[in-house]
Amino acid sequence: MRLRALVLTVAAAAALIAAPTAAAGPAPTPAAAPAPAPVLQGQAAAAPAAFTHPGVLVGTAQLDFVRAKVQAGAQPWKGAYDQMMASPYASLTRTPKPRAIVECGSSSNPNYGCTDERQDAVAAYTQALAWYLTRDARHAKKAIEIMDAWSAVIQDHTNSNAPLQTGWAGSSWPRAAEIVKYTYTGGWPNAGRFATMLRNVYLPEVSGGAALTKNGNWELIMTEAAIGIAVHLEDRAAYDKAVATYLGRVPAYVYLATDGALPKPPPNSSIDTRDEIVRYWQGQSTFADGISQETCRDFGHTGWGLAAAVHTAETSRLQGQDLYPRVAERLRHALGFHTRYENGTAVPSWLCGGAVKLGLGPVTEVGYNALHHRLGIGMTNTGVYTEGRRPAGTDNYFVSWETLTHAENPN
Repeated sequence: MRLRALVLTVAAAAALIAAPTAAAGPAPTPAAAPAPAPVLQGQAAAAPAAFTHPGVLVGTAQLDFVRAKVQAGAQPWKGAYDQMMASPYASLTRTPKPRAIVECGSSSNPNYGCTDERQDAVAAYTQALAWYLTRDARHAKKAIEIMDAWSAVIQDHTNSNAPLQTGWAGSSWPRAAEIVKYTYTGGWPNAGRFATMLRNVYLPEVSGGAALTKNGNWELIMTEAAIGIAVHLEDRAAYDKAVATYLGRVPAYVYLATDGALPKPPPNSSIDTRDEIVRYWQGQSTFADGISQETCRDFGHTGWGLAAAVHTAETSRLQGQDLYPRVAERLRHALGFHTRYENGTAVPSWLCGGAVKLGLGPVTEVGYNALHHRLGIGMTNTGVYTEGRRPAGTDNYFVSWETLTHAENPN
């Protein structure tokens, strides 16, 4: 039975009683630039006429806001800054560990450079933030040292986790490069080599899309990396392709009752019957606003998917082509849905057989700021979770220091 022919009364009933806000919670229910993807129905070219720099996850106004707060000793920014500066990622004695070939199997086994690459990318971003907030040129030079070390060596990612590994590291690298290239006046002679690394080694891997039957956090993380790299390279075709992928994948990752009886399938995949969709959704057959394709797998992977979805929207906003209006309803419900259970609400029997694996992680700060503080959406559950876990540190993969950069940041 095909998707559009199916009628399922559970979701319809859920739509009638679902809470209007996330606060109340849901009820059951190779070197060349990549060619642009086909434009989605109703979608114009997404890339801005002129790119804004720095403009990957954080922009100048945001950074200036944070710097002023830290200098004033205001909380939670000062505590978040102290946390970051005390971490090994901010150490001025850190030595990068580049490899020509990074080989990562499932769950990073084997792990030949996987952890080193991810953590060096996080360190480059950390040092770039430290440079901007302190104006201590040693941090900018350390960020450059790390980025230069990798751009001089790396050639490829291999084994089964290569796309995801490239996405993790590829999300952090352009954040660091944007801050250093556009705010540090001490010079970066190898900036062009670093850009070539992003174009030749990272972009082809992350812009090609994940296997469509992979769990959704893969393609969302890869898309975050792709849009950040596109900004740094000022590659309009790559940017448009990333947005097209994003606008197809987010609706297939987070369910809304308005989708109908079943969640939307991954675009262009063969997953389109009820049984196939239920299997893809970890066996979950009852759906409610905000539930994710990976909810019944675990909240940790779900958190990664949501973080990447929010990060991509945040970068688009900085580029003047705001994607939040297209995804805000899904993101606010998804954040509210998962944080309500993180906050202690009993798991109902219809959800994942009555048991979920918690551990959402430090992934809510950017979305909470964008949706609640900027857009004025009531998000009680997400607020309790976010504010109660400050300062949010780093997951050591691609989420880093977001209380510092985004807490109550109006810019």
